Amino acid sequence: MFTDTMQGEVRRRFSRRFQIDMVWEGALVGIAGGGVVTLYRMALTRAEHILRGLLPTFFSSGLGLLGFAALVLACCLVVAALVRWEPYTSGSGIPQTDAEVMGRMDMPWHRVLLAKFSEGVLCALAGLSMGREGPSVQLGSMGGKAVSRLLRRNRGEERLLVTCGAAAGMSAAFNAPLTGVLFAIEEIHKEFAPSLIVSAMASAVASDFLVSQVLGVQPVLKLAFIKDIPHDYYLYVVALGVLCGLAGAVHNRGMFACTERLFAKMGELPLQLRLAIPFALAIPVAYAMPELLCGGDAIVELLSAPAAVPLGTLALLLLGKYLYTTVCFGAGTPGGTLFPLCVMGMLCGAVFAACLTRVTGVQSLFMANFMALGIAGLFASVVRAPVTAVVLAFELTGSMDALLSVSIVSIVSYVVANLTKTDPFYERLLSRLLDLTPVDPSANGEPGEKVFHTYTVGAGSKLEGRTLSEVGWPDDSRIVTVSRAGVDIVPSGETVLEALDEILVIMNTDTEAETQELILDYCRSSLATGKIPRIG
Repeated sequence: MFTDTMQGEVRRRFSRRFQIDMVWEGALVGIAGGGVVTLYRMALTRAEHILRGLLPTFFSSGLGLLGFAALVLACCLVVAALVRWEPYTSGSGIPQTDAEVMGRMDMPWHRVLLAKFSEGVLCALAGLSMGREGPSVQLGSMGGKAVSRLLRRNRGEERLLVTCGAAAGMSAAFNAPLTGVLFAIEEIHKEFAPSLIVSAMASAVASDFLVSQVLGVQPVLKLAFIKDIPHDYYLYVVALGVLCGLAGAVHNRGMFACTERLFAKMGELPLQLRLAIPFALAIPVAYAMPELLCGGDAIVELLSAPAAVPLGTLALLLLGKYLYTTVCFGAGTPGGTLFPLCVMGMLCGAVFAACLTRVTGVQSLFMANFMALGIAGLFASVVRAPVTAVVLAFELTGSMDALLSVSIVSIVSYVVANLTKTDPFYERLLSRLLDLTPVDPSANGEPGEKVFHTYTVGAGSKLEGRTLSEVGWPDDSRIVTVSRAGVDIVPSGETVLEALDEILVIMNTDTEAETQELILDYCRSSLATGKIPRIG
């Protein structure tokens, strides 16, 4: 039997007021999260400009070199102190956001905002190869959590607003609102509920509007095509997809090896000693190849005229950027890898196009096209979010004509990366984070609190064709409604589930993780698993 509180939650979830509330709350989260990320981007840009301006002075004399070493050392010590003060800020921040949405973490939003913001600026000032997108997702999500606490929402709705904040953060980081929405849903929440989609859209649009008023409307990586790739060249597009799939597998395996083997053996060392490795590496990198410093803006500027850059230089930049980013990230430095990943994708496309020009005579005017395809292909193979990769490439180029070639590259690279049996980047990081993090009973909210989740019955899944009474549903869960072709059905034990039905389930936060895992297994299509459905 439902309690009065549970019935009130169900009525609110299905009320029109709830749908309206999620829109304006999502927009409020977009303003909060987008505002924080806008300030973050401005601070990072300023820090990088300061570093670039000081580099000639640093390497003009021995005293200047000592000054640079002192700056790097100071940044390292402060960053290490901040990470010790707030451990949830280590790394990119996307796995932590995933865990927050799953109910496995309850991050203190005010501490995370302060520490992550400061750490990112200091890492940029020291020249570490870390991106802004991962931290932006975490900062935006904590903006969503702050709004939730301000409005006194329950834990279930708080997770929706955290996801909205992630969408706002990604949107503000790339100036790409559709990318923000899809990334938050495809990578963070992994649940396509209508209320979530609408609220995430409101959040991403509000965030993009805010950041565009301050920083302009141009995407972070604006790629202008001189001419679209003709269909006669699409065999080369497929070849680039294969290359990006293999490059993505190498990227992930190298990152995992550095994180889980090399630096994991240093786990007993003080944090400042582990962080000292990438910080110390910044000094010779700044001297030998300063283009590798920070997220990669210097490389993006260089690639504004890619045909003028020698092939050897492009290849050296690609290898150097990957190795430097791997060391920085593997040490647990607070910062992301998405922006360096996009820069490496541009370099992959530029190297591929330069080789085509020399071997086949393909015109160099298509280099910008192949750089955009390289971004989409490497993103799809590393993150395993091909839809987000396609939309990101579209928002970076503004070309509808490129959607076909971008889709081909994303699909091919996604399949090739899967065939290598290499784990998706953020899923592997999340798995490791959850293994290392003890379960916090308070992370799910008050004991016994009820939360809602929506699931879609997959074609050929264990649920299709069965009545609700035939399914061994987890304890402390209840099917609230079944939605079929837009019509809500009041469920009974004799209700037969059909493919593509949406079921709304209410469950207890105490056993939420186990309940979700079981129901997701029930709903998973046999077409995706290749297994014969069976319950029992």
